Amino acid sequence: MGLLGGIFQKISKIMSGQKIDDPFFDELEEQLILADVGGATAMELVDGLRARSRKEKMDSVDAVAASLKAEVAKILAEGDHELKLEKGKLKVILFLGVNGVGKTTTIGKLASQMRQDGYKVIVAAADTFRAAAIDQLEVWCKRAQVDLIRHQEGADPGSVVFDALAAARSRKADVLLVDTAGRLQNKANLMEELKKICRIIQRECPGQPDEVLLVLDAATGQNALSQARLFKEAAGVTGVVLTKLDGTAKGGIVLGIQNEYQLPVKFTGWGEGIRDLKPFNADEFSERLFANETESEG
Repeated sequence: MGLLGGIFQKISKIMSGQKIDDPFFDELEEQLILADVGGATAMELVDGLRARSRKEKMDSVDAVAASLKAEVAKILAEGDHELKLEKGKLKVILFLGVNGVGKTTTIGKLASQMRQDGYKVIVAAADTFRAAAIDQLEVWCKRAQVDLIRHQEGADPGSVVFDALAAARSRKADVLLVDTAGRLQNKANLMEELKKICRIIQRECPGQPDEVLLVLDAATGQNALSQARLFKEAAGVTGVVLTKLDGTAKGGIVLGIQNEYQLPVKFTGWGEGIRDLKPFNADEFSERLFANETESEG
């Protein structure tokens, strides 16, 4: 996890000793963009800091950093970050995301955690476009010790979801986790497929899906922000799972996702292990962003 720590600590070091003036704030905005905060959010943060520094006559980098930290913590805390589960009441969670972001492993990790917490979990392999995706999900479900509903490669994803819902009801499951295809090359077809899946869920289980979670790879930076925009527009995304944070120093992407698209981050992924998926904690994440280098290495 150490690679994430200290994004804003590094910014402070870069600008230490500088005069708090317009060139200072211009450089700060550039550094925030390089940290994948996103252009709109970086501008909003810096404009606010610029106005506050004039009003409060800030004369040190430390004072600006403290104000920045407070604003970042405020953005991170916005939205509902918690999945609310209830035993005896089926919750359907739909997972979206392009290929390679860690969607399948995220489902496996979450299924394992939910089962260990005492919930009856079923997983639907509705990404029938790739046989490898179905096989990979089956491996994870065996590790997690949860049931998998699967058809053959090329099957109708809607039929997989229909059968999974029937299984979830008959087996009195608390949670149904639904994997979906992750190709964006043909956006129109993909989105129509997702809408069909949602219609089946809504018909068979009114009020569901309870959550539509978009899985994003933190290492892809601005591309992940673009994916967030596309999927939110087309698929009614309710939250985000941000993966591969162990391999990137640009965790500022969380700020852009939450501030620009009002999508709360529900979970963060820190590695390949089955326990390496953590519920998002705004306070902890904020502290990690501002940790100094020696702290972030621990």
